Amino acid sequence: MKKDHNHNHMPNQDHLVDERHQAMSHEHHSHEGMDHSQHHGAHEEMDHSMHHGNFKQKFWLSLALAIPILFISPMMGVDLPFQFQFPGSEWLVLILATILFIYGGQPFLSGAKMELKDKNPAMMTLISMGITVAYLYSLYAFVINTFTHQHVMDFFWELASLIVIMLLGHWIEMNAVANAGDALKKLAELLPDEVIRIKQNGEQETVSLQMVHEGDVLVVRAGDKMPTDGVIEKGTSIVDEAAVTGESRGVVKQVDDRVIGGSVNGDGTLQIRVTGTGESGYLAKVMEMVRKAQAEKSKLEALSDKVAKGLFYIALAVGLIAFIVWLILGDLPLALERMVTVFIIACPHALGLAIPLVVARSTSIAAKNGLLLKNRMALENGHHVDKVLLDKTGTLTEGSFSVTGVDVIDTNYSIEEILKYIGALEVSANHPIAKGIMNYIKEQNVSFYEATDEMNITGVGLQGIVNNQQVKIVNGKELARLGLDVSKETIQKYQEQGNTISYLLIEEKIIGLIALGDQVKPEAKAFISSLKERGIEPVMLTGDNKEAAENVARYLGITNFQGGLLPEDKEAIVADFTRQGQRIVMVGDGINDAPSLARATVGVAIGAGTDVALDSADVVLTNSNPEDILRFLDLAKQTRRKMVQNLWWGAGYNLLAIPLAAGILAPIGIVLSPAVGAVLMSLSTIIVALNAMTLTIKK
Repeated sequence: MKKDHNHNHMPNQDHLVDERHQAMSHEHHSHEGMDHSQHHGAHEEMDHSMHHGNFKQKFWLSLALAIPILFISPMMGVDLPFQFQFPGSEWLVLILATILFIYGGQPFLSGAKMELKDKNPAMMTLISMGITVAYLYSLYAFVINTFTHQHVMDFFWELASLIVIMLLGHWIEMNAVANAGDALKKLAELLPDEVIRIKQNGEQETVSLQMVHEGDVLVVRAGDKMPTDGVIEKGTSIVDEAAVTGESRGVVKQVDDRVIGGSVNGDGTLQIRVTGTGESGYLAKVMEMVRKAQAEKSKLEALSDKVAKGLFYIALAVGLIAFIVWLILGDLPLALERMVTVFIIACPHALGLAIPLVVARSTSIAAKNGLLLKNRMALENGHHVDKVLLDKTGTLTEGSFSVTGVDVIDTNYSIEEILKYIGALEVSANHPIAKGIMNYIKEQNVSFYEATDEMNITGVGLQGIVNNQQVKIVNGKELARLGLDVSKETIQKYQEQGNTISYLLIEEKIIGLIALGDQVKPEAKAFISSLKERGIEPVMLTGDNKEAAENVARYLGITNFQGGLLPEDKEAIVADFTRQGQRIVMVGDGINDAPSLARATVGVAIGAGTDVALDSADVVLTNSNPEDILRFLDLAKQTRRKMVQNLWWGAGYNLLAIPLAAGILAPIGIVLSPAVGAVLMSLSTIIVALNAMTLTIKK
């Protein structure tokens, strides 16, 4: 099947190649979409500025700064048994706390700046409010305590513990979740750096791909990747477009046929006239779709951020109300202390660990079940799914056009004999079926016979003389025309999977058959049935031809399917479903799946797929087994449940402690003791940690 990928061309636009060479110097730009889909709100800003190693380093250095503070400074005004003071200890605490606030608090302050700029306060803003208020008020307390005879409670202990716990939480999360690769850079790398161009005088020259323009004629040697979109001017070859378009068979290309940049040339040398470079090329269009899809997906908000946003507004409102009320009832220092206590108690110690601990646990479980989690939001978004959209080639099928079976019809011949006759004719043929057959014969170590008078019978097959006998390889239509018949039981298993069947005739008698196709994975049928049992609709979207799509869909029991799709078609279908409010899991393995994987609620890549697909996805199936998707769905459901439980524990402490800290029960003589507040905070954190460790899924 040939695909005519006709694009609107923009002359002299080489941004695809430019992006490749600028990828390192423009890292923020090239990572923009992926990082935004990995972490949300202000998490992006923090993750852009800090890699996994930096978080680890920042945590350990911050812990070193915090330990002396925790041993010297009282906890919410209460001296702990292990604490001690010495002359000048308050100055040491101030210096260490200042360094810790600036160094350890930097990612949270940067994150809060981003959230407030987006008018979307969440976890980073809540943490920043707590550490900033704790530091500034403690600075004020230090001045009063040092230079006057008054005593004001400071919050250096809370400042140190909060920064260290929050850094630990983010390090745990980043350590658990694999860093996302850069799908956009991988797309650019599909094209070669240099190409062979034919000059006007007919001589060949090697030039940079950036120097190539529309209308240039390039030489593409056997085994090379097509450097640009183009039209063949000279030569014939079989081109592998599987990774780019999803077409499972090699496509025979000859003069005037179109080729796509990034596809792989087979065994023939081609001369192509360039029709698309840079922004007008096929891969550039795919890159732009991936970038846009990732940016759209980044708008999904993490559950913890939603809770933190609510707590931020609650704490801000209660704190200000407490300040006004206590100012009226008491004096300025008392009002200030109550407000500050509210802001600091609102700090999400347990909340900051609630999600990272669950993510760390679920990531470990996932790895043991053949799942690599690249985006922890996949676990939150995968707990409820309406449809699973599946690519065919490489996802439901093995992804290679090869021999699926050889059957003997005439028992006077063995399978080896049949292969010897078939190989005699197919060895000189130049088409995908012949290539698949010869690869199989080579694998079986069969030495085939020699043929004479070989000729191609248009629309039928091949014929020739082998061992002084007339031998033909024909299709089913020719078999019917000759009045020959094969039992339905023999060919049914191949027909169900959409295989191409060729029949070997010797002297007009059927000797055997050979079937070729992209074999359906043995576990695919059970996987589709399991999806249906869960109330999830399976939908097959493939770039392969419609006939192959229909055969595989019928065999697997999929009623909703579409074939012959380009990347933009798949991405549009995914976008349409998501606009309808449906939660979509997209599963694929090729470059043509990358925009859809980035757009879907959860993108799942097959581990044996292309680097571009792997980098566009949220989850990678390391065993390339579609049944592992069921394990992911189970894990996502259990993970979401644990996250909600932990958020209730974490936020529950804050919701209880904030009004008590504000003094809501003061009229009946109950004001939250700082010591009791600290105990509740610690207890909440321990419960959250233990609850995360109980996460499991059924084998």
